[in-house]
Amino acid sequence: MDTDAQLTERDHSPTPDQGPEQGSRSARLPARVAGLRHRPVTLFALCLAFLLLLSAFIVQPFLIPSSSMENTLRIGDRVLVNKLAYRFGSTPARGEVVVFDGTGSFVHREQGENPVTGLLRGAGAALGLARPAETDYVKRVIGIGGDHVTCCDKRGRIEVNGEPVSEAYLHPGDAPSSVDFDIVVPEGRLWVMGDHRARSSDSRDHLGQAGGGTVPVDKVIGRADLITWPVSRWRTFETPGAFDRIPAAAGPHG
Repeated sequence: MDTDAQLTERDHSPTPDQGPEQGSRSARLPARVAGLRHRPVTLFALCLAFLLLLSAFIVQPFLIPSSSMENTLRIGDRVLVNKLAYRFGSTPARGEVVVFDGTGSFVHREQGENPVTGLLRGAGAALGLARPAETDYVKRVIGIGGDHVTCCDKRGRIEVNGEPVSEAYLHPGDAPSSVDFDIVVPEGRLWVMGDHRARSSDSRDHLGQAGGGTVPVDKVIGRADLITWPVSRWRTFETPGAFDRIPAAAGPHG
């Protein structure tokens, strides 16, 4: 074989012909790049959907919008609301902090809101990034169905079924109540109050309305179990021992 033939055989074309297989690979490359580009968006959408489902059925972050529960809860705190706490036969207990829908008990008018704005706010609230709905409240349970709740005794304390309650969780300087009341809580309802009594609009403010200021148990969204933000305030909630000595309700008429 002569030299020219050897050179010809060893030379490789700088632009080899693309066969059918090579061409298909080249065509697939842009599609793969596009898939990688959209993958983060897909993952974000899946994560968002998961968080919204978690918030809807299991546990929901709740942004504290007011000072009515100080110093237990402060404006801007984010708490985790356990939505499973009362799903399997359990009911709210005295002393627990609950989040509830006040429609029909604390709110007796329609809340007008732009549908798009409402959707965005609802999604933000479900993730703890926006203020909750105007109809959502966070309060402490003082009386449950059948309880006789009165205020105040000679020492200015609230009594439940004749037993005074020493409320160590009250905001410093607050009296248990500046309003006298005497009510038997209907079955299936709750008497709720804020820990900052001087700043709280609670059951006391709705005594003359339907339900007498009490909240239906089936309107309770869940139990506040944990402060998650800010980190310096990270802690769980414990039912205060002040309610341990409360006797069972004598009956629907107290």
